[in-house]
Amino acid sequence: MNHRSFLYYDTFNTPLGPMTVLTNDEGVCRIDFGHYEDRIASYQSWKKKHFLKGELVYDPDHKYVQLTKNEIEEYFNGTRIEFTVPLNCYGTEFQRKVWRMLLHTVPYGETRSYKDIAAAMHTPKAIRAVGGAVNQNPFSIIVPCHRIIGSNGKLVGYAGGLEKKQQLLEFEKNHVVLPNRQ
Repeated sequence: MNHRSFLYYDTFNTPLGPMTVLTNDEGVCRIDFGHYEDRIASYQSWKKKHFLKGELVYDPDHKYVQLTKNEIEEYFNGTRIEFTVPLNCYGTEFQRKVWRMLLHTVPYGETRSYKDIAAAMHTPKAIRAVGGAVNQNPFSIIVPCHRIIGSNGKLVGYAGGLEKKQQLLEFEKNHVVLPNRQ
């Protein structure tokens, strides 16, 4: 059986620069800061690991590509604080558990530490492992790793860079427009 899967992508502009979304027919697989062309090597290696025969296809009109772009635009317009796009997670069981914790326990405009997340997962000694999973988060903005700070209150690593992390935290602090929560 030579089943070929397709991964659809587009790069779009945000107030913090370009972002690239990668989806398949089940949902969103990745959302990263930067242009597709600048990330092609990492996408090829990610694709090889998770979709042996996957093919990357430029499709700005694919339903999940479009939905992701719309929801991130609404976020930056200050009208969305929660996302509805289906996430198609590829990671270890522990990584997926950490990403779910971030998604469901770190509200818009608030921060938590790696230690807080480890404690909430009932694995208080797993602070470094939580940090590693946060570092591998493939869903920039939607899974809010930008809201995770060091136990000392300092900003720590962010895939988009500490400047973007600071800008996202400032943005959320200053945009308290709350839509109806669904």
